[in-house]
Amino acid sequence: MIDKYTELFKSLVDSYYSDTFDSFVYHVLSDDSVNKEELAKVISSLCGTNIKFTTIDEFTDALKKAIKNYNPDIKLVEKIKDCSTKCTNDGEETACQKSCPFDAILLDKQKQNTYIDADLCTDCGKCVEVCPSDSLLDKTEFLPILELMKNNKTVIAAVAPAIAGQFGENVTLDKLRAAFKKIGFSDMVEVAFFADMLTLKEAVEFDEHVNSKDDLLITSCCCPIWVGMVKRAYKDLVKYVSPSVSPMIASGRVIKELNPDCKVVFVGPCIAKKAEIKQKDLLGAIDFVLTFQELKDIFDTLNVYPEELTPEPTKSYASREGRLYARAGGVSTAVNEAVAQLFPNKKNLFKSLHVDGVKDCKAILEKAQNGEMKANFLEGMGCVGGCVGGPKAIIPIDKGTFHANRTAENSEIKISLNSSCMKDILAKIGINSEEDFKDHHKVEIFEREF
Repeated sequence: MIDKYTELFKSLVDSYYSDTFDSFVYHVLSDDSVNKEELAKVISSLCGTNIKFTTIDEFTDALKKAIKNYNPDIKLVEKIKDCSTKCTNDGEETACQKSCPFDAILLDKQKQNTYIDADLCTDCGKCVEVCPSDSLLDKTEFLPILELMKNNKTVIAAVAPAIAGQFGENVTLDKLRAAFKKIGFSDMVEVAFFADMLTLKEAVEFDEHVNSKDDLLITSCCCPIWVGMVKRAYKDLVKYVSPSVSPMIASGRVIKELNPDCKVVFVGPCIAKKAEIKQKDLLGAIDFVLTFQELKDIFDTLNVYPEELTPEPTKSYASREGRLYARAGGVSTAVNEAVAQLFPNKKNLFKSLHVDGVKDCKAILEKAQNGEMKANFLEGMGCVGGCVGGPKAIIPIDKGTFHANRTAENSEIKISLNSSCMKDILAKIGINSEEDFKDHHKVEIFEREF
């Protein structure tokens, strides 16, 4: 979230925990020096809702009801106030327009103000990070999560591989598990474990679809911005895209298959993931998304310091390959190794190319569309560096990459195929061999519609 609103978010979390929410909201909105409608928009967004201001009492009552009866089917990125458009020079695009991969932000020249075209917007959040006037904000979903925790619901945190090192040099995954439990989560699992499953699936797809250097498979695994670009601007390439869901979606689907009554919260560095879980063909897999920055603010508010906690270990289950998904090129590395082990006759045929950052993603998709690309496995990430470079990462890209690589290389399980735990879980959802990955009915849990 924007730094300007961090303290307000922390106060909302603290008041909700301490049951002083009503009085706090009343207090901040009673200040005669504030624009009540504008501040109410900010408060509503920080609570994950979309409540308009009428009176303070009516707004507070509606806000509490919306938190308790959370509706996920709302727009995530919202313009909370008008801007001056001074960030543009001589009629050029504004900062938010330049940042949008989908040309969804338009300029009303008569009013000299920008607005978001809801039909074009994918809620990727790129604009939120670059707006110099803090006019754009993405909704934060922690208070609806907290409401579930207060009612003793089973809420599981599914953490992105990029979490390695984000909360301190010495904060291990086991210490993070302890921190999640301390704030009310039932448990924490690694999304890398489910990335391992998708590694096998995409290796099988490579064997099925790539039989010469001129064939092509585009991975859809990780990045919703990458997938969005292919679907919206490069439709001729859709036929080459793997129907695999992202590791995030796979984690939610598998966890809920085994624990139908639980809620799953994805925790990562990406605003666009908040929008991904609301896509029609993916609904229900993940219930909420928190970013690393939001989680840090929650830890700070509740005086939870992961580095000081006693680790809560679990048996090793995620592999080096799955943990490499955190950074650019990780998917390619993992699938390449799986192809070499499962289909040695295709080992020398595997020619991968990975790109990161919107600019390079668009450039390579242009080349692929024009038949100018000399690779048969294409991986794209919307953020420079991959997920470690996400807009809500806490540490710089180079440090994020270092910690992701270190965590991966220190994994007890090096190759996803060697994970006995993964084989056990796959068996519970009806997949008992590599051959089963060729059965579209059996792997439906890992697939989506394009």
